[in-house]
Amino acid sequence: MSDFGRGQAALMTSPHQAAPAAPRSIDAVTVLTCYVVLLMAIPATLIVGPFGAAGAPAALFAVAAFCWYLVARQHPGLKIDRGPQPARMAAAGFAFAIVAAYVSVNRNALSVSQENGADRGLIVLAGWLGVLLLTADGIDRQERLATLVRRVVAGATAMGALGMAEFFTGVVFTKYVTIPGLTVHEQLTDLASREGFVRVIATAGQPLELAAVLAMSLPLAIHQARFAPSTLRFRRWSQVAFIGGAIPMTVSRSAIIGLAVIGVLLIPTWTRQERRRAYLLLLAAPVMVWLAKPKLLSGFAGLFGQLGTDTSSTSRTDAYTAAAPFIAHHPWLGQGFQTFFPQTYFFVDNQYLTSLIETGVIGLIALIALFGTGWCLARSARRAAVDAPTRDLAQCLAASVAVGAVSFATFDALSFTIAPGVFFLVLGCAGALWRLVRAEQQVRVCLAA
Repeated sequence: MSDFGRGQAALMTSPHQAAPAAPRSIDAVTVLTCYVVLLMAIPATLIVGPFGAAGAPAALFAVAAFCWYLVARQHPGLKIDRGPQPARMAAAGFAFAIVAAYVSVNRNALSVSQENGADRGLIVLAGWLGVLLLTADGIDRQERLATLVRRVVAGATAMGALGMAEFFTGVVFTKYVTIPGLTVHEQLTDLASREGFVRVIATAGQPLELAAVLAMSLPLAIHQARFAPSTLRFRRWSQVAFIGGAIPMTVSRSAIIGLAVIGVLLIPTWTRQERRRAYLLLLAAPVMVWLAKPKLLSGFAGLFGQLGTDTSSTSRTDAYTAAAPFIAHHPWLGQGFQTFFPQTYFFVDNQYLTSLIETGVIGLIALIALFGTGWCLARSARRAAVDAPTRDLAQCLAASVAVGAVSFATFDALSFTIAPGVFFLVLGCAGALWRLVRAEQQVRVCLAA
């Protein structure tokens, strides 16, 4: 058992009860809450100008969090776990792949834009590592993990509510937001449209990013609602309604696929009564969509009917052929993270293919390993947990990771800010839950002995 784990075990009088805590100071959850606010509340188009595309306030704050994490690991008095952590190892592998690609590409002369892109990639990488590691190693109790999850859901609820307002009014509210010190990186003049419907974006960079963020957050919102006390039940289920209701308003096939993944992974784990209610809701969902927007249902039918023949599908399939020469030129380490610009080359709309181009086979394996590690950690925590809420939280984190894996195949997720930020946060939560459940398991063994 690590020093952190022994200290935690000594404070616990039972597997589910900890000794009274000292007056609270700033901890990992406080820092991560600030990150969530910056990530979800500030429109993705607003940046700190001198940093370019890497200048999103949340990204810069995450870099500072990474520096704080590195310092905290050297201070024995700070609550940073130093024990085994698979999420930390997966993050190290991912970082190694990107840094190796950076070193490889800099052996040759680069254009100014590629140099800036490669440097920008290291900045955003540091931020993602800060979020993941601080979450996985810095959360010391399950109550604090639950607090962080609750705040992520609150942020996603606000994004969903804003998306709904955009859908029914056709107004881009975020274009009226100005913050001193921030500049507009990419001005959005109007909502995108598809099948005659506006595609909402809220504070995200584009509809697919919003769909990914909401879909990764929805399992966590469902978990909170299922185990909410009676006084908070209406509020929690309202959050589920805002997040789940806004997902179809992105008018995206991948959003519907994400909802299907959530249903397949969560519904079978519920009680019989809950499953019956879920099946009734699934039957009623098309009717509710039709009542809200009669033509939206037929629009989705048309989208899936055109699958493989519309420009959205053909551009993605054509990207494989177009990407082959780039992959063949740098098969193992790629041409450099964040150096493949759609404006210069072509749109890929598939993060796995983009990673293969930018970081090669090694980078693609490292990215897939992140998803695999998150899934395995969450499932392992579910098997080790003894109480229903913890088991359900673990399953919901696994569902969030799975939805993220599906979403990354539909757009260049790592080129945006909010979607990868939420993903690395979810992965960190899976690592934290695995560690905390494992510590409880060790306490039970000690007490039994």
